[in-house]
Amino acid sequence: MDYPKLRQVDAFPLETSGKKTIGLRDPSTMDDKVIVVSQPTFFLITLFDGKHSLLDIKAEYMRKYGEILFTENLEEIVKQLDDNYLLENERYEAYRKAIEDEFREADLRPATFAGKSYESNSQKLLQQLEAFFTSPQGPGKPVDGQTDKPIKGIIAPHIDFQRGGSCYAWAYKELAESLNPDLFIVLGTVHHPTQNPFVLTGKDFDTPLGRVETEKNIIETLEKKVPFDLFQDEIVQKAEHSIEFQVIFLKYLYRDKKPFKIVPILCSSFHDVITQDTGPQQKPHLSDFISALSETVAESDYKTCFIASADLAHVGMRFGDPSPPSSASLQFIADEDRKMLSYVERMDADGFYQFIQREKDSRKICGLPPIYTLLRVMNTDEGKLLNYQQSVEPNGSSVVTFASMVFS
Repeated sequence: MDYPKLRQVDAFPLETSGKKTIGLRDPSTMDDKVIVVSQPTFFLITLFDGKHSLLDIKAEYMRKYGEILFTENLEEIVKQLDDNYLLENERYEAYRKAIEDEFREADLRPATFAGKSYESNSQKLLQQLEAFFTSPQGPGKPVDGQTDKPIKGIIAPHIDFQRGGSCYAWAYKELAESLNPDLFIVLGTVHHPTQNPFVLTGKDFDTPLGRVETEKNIIETLEKKVPFDLFQDEIVQKAEHSIEFQVIFLKYLYRDKKPFKIVPILCSSFHDVITQDTGPQQKPHLSDFISALSETVAESDYKTCFIASADLAHVGMRFGDPSPPSSASLQFIADEDRKMLSYVERMDADGFYQFIQREKDSRKICGLPPIYTLLRVMNTDEGKLLNYQQSVEPNGSSVVTFASMVFS
């Protein structure tokens, strides 16, 4: 502890009681708690690199602020970070291993965000989800039997329900009014680093509305076809929300209809292929998995629907940009998002990827991996943009954009 080392954490600006502060959060979301620190404290934390001793850190603080930092105050900061498992040390490793072992032995993936991002009570959850359809921004309540045409796939957001619920509803209304699929291939975004580009779990998903089964035969077939370990990073499935939120909507729609199954696939970042100025098809692990998924679904007897759980742009100070978005930049972002989504409507996977690559992913499109994968494996000719929204932080510092689309 004399040379504290901070783990990889998310740091983003906040305003607390009128003062500018910094929020710290574990990107692995084993614990979704946000630790709020002052800017001087954040300066200290940036020196927690395992190379600076406590004495070094005190000296750097003195040079920057011209004030003496007492050892007990610095040790209290170290203790607070350690108590929240934000330091890289044996205590954290033991904590992480215990969580991984417990998850590996379980046969059910818990409803991690119940009571946090959505209602944990089943009746309240039904009311919450219904309100997304009937809100002023929503599409209206679904009407069964509107069409006998199957839906091949949808794109829905994975932003929290409070900000994006009505946008989800646009995609799920189309799904509810179509022929009922037997199987949903859910392509989620994973929000922290993984060893491999795709991560599966065979665990069923718990929800306040009941259990949702995974299709274990397809998962086992994929495991045999792919030349890397699809379960090496399985622990990330425990705390990742992007699949869980889609499963909640699916269980809501089909709770009184015939059972369905899911294949939950988390898609990791394409950052390395973008920076190498190449494409996903040139990276064997990516192309191998996409080919295996396409073959496996084609060989099955299921009526399959693909879901890409995907937000779009992440712009502003929370995401590392030097300044907040302006009204002009928000319009520019919307225009660029719509141009980008026009490639998705045309099922042009390469055009979609190259659009993002040309701008060096400057708008930080976190939905790139699941959308690209969906376009590669889904057999249809065109899609349709149903709804587009932007969610600006209350203090105006950042914006996240998202959309709903349907493919038939």
